[in-house]
Amino acid sequence: MSTNAVRSLWAEPRATDAPERVSRDWVLVGVLMVTALLEGVIRDDVAWRPFATIVAVGLAPVLLWRRTRPLACVVVAFGTAMALGLASLLGGAPSVGLDTMIYILVLVYALARWGSGREIVIGLAVVAVAAGIGTVADSTGPADVIGGFAVLVAAAADGAAFRYRAESWRRALDQSRSQERIGLARELHDIVAHHVSAIAVQAQAGRAMAGQRPEVALEALVIIEGEASRTLAEMRAMVRVLRDGAPAECTPQPGVADLVSLARRAPVPVVDVELPDDMDELPPQVDAAVYRLAQEALTNALRHARNASRVEIRVVEGAGRLRLRVTDDGQIDPARSVNHGFGLLGMTERVQLLGGTLRAGPAPEGGWTVDAEMPTKVRR
Repeated sequence: MSTNAVRSLWAEPRATDAPERVSRDWVLVGVLMVTALLEGVIRDDVAWRPFATIVAVGLAPVLLWRRTRPLACVVVAFGTAMALGLASLLGGAPSVGLDTMIYILVLVYALARWGSGREIVIGLAVVAVAAGIGTVADSTGPADVIGGFAVLVAAAADGAAFRYRAESWRRALDQSRSQERIGLARELHDIVAHHVSAIAVQAQAGRAMAGQRPEVALEALVIIEGEASRTLAEMRAMVRVLRDGAPAECTPQPGVADLVSLARRAPVPVVDVELPDDMDELPPQVDAAVYRLAQEALTNALRHARNASRVEIRVVEGAGRLRLRVTDDGQIDPARSVNHGFGLLGMTERVQLLGGTLRAGPAPEGGWTVDAEMPTKVRR
């Protein structure tokens, strides 16, 4: 298990949300450089004062690259600290360096926050070696050693914690976008399938009447042109939403009241729509779902119900429930009862997400029935 954890950490890619260098980074570096310079001038107990001051001031700009080059920054900063520790050991001098150089802890945080897995492993090894040399050079007691290493671990842990939180938020956002895209894909399927089925029916009617009544064929062509234009417009609107970064056009979703637009007296099959006279206001998601369910069920009837003369769409509301029933009197297509396809799957998902149920299949009296029932109040 430990080996798998190490391999997983080693293969971890860099964080993808590293921001560009911003103005506050320059302000931070400027403040640190001024602070280091003042400390080097004011303090009297600084070993190798000019050299230590130059090092502290010169290392501050490394912070500007801490997000884009975290490992390089750690190697430069802690490599310098390692060199100062070795110089202190070899020269017999006390600790060389300024207190201001505590800012290099920011580089440990940045390494865990922005670096890749291998960069984190290599960088933390460099930090550990530098800390060990510094501990020996300072000849501090056990309490100081434990405290120093605890501070380093805390800096790395903070970086890892913020990284994990950012990654969790990003995954949740990606999942939300994925669900939205699935919903849009379902909408696209319902819209296009309905219009294309209507085009096919009109084309068949026009072809059948072209020889006997040319004016009827011309009317069918006009209807086909309108359906095709609406299909293209709705497809383009959906595609704009599906593209990353494209603004969505906020158009009202069709609802139960718009079901009357599906009714028709010709060509066969006739589509009859019956709605309640006084319907309570429905939640937007239920209102839109009922329309899409009826639209998809009608599309399936036009496509699969052979020799159908009539399709009935009925909506009934009562006792906090809403029922949609779509029936046809056609002959059952064997392929329809075996393979329901994506359309019925999408319909079932819609209803289940709203806490309802859907049944679809051959009716006892003949034809096909789609029966959906869902609550009129959606739980939050």
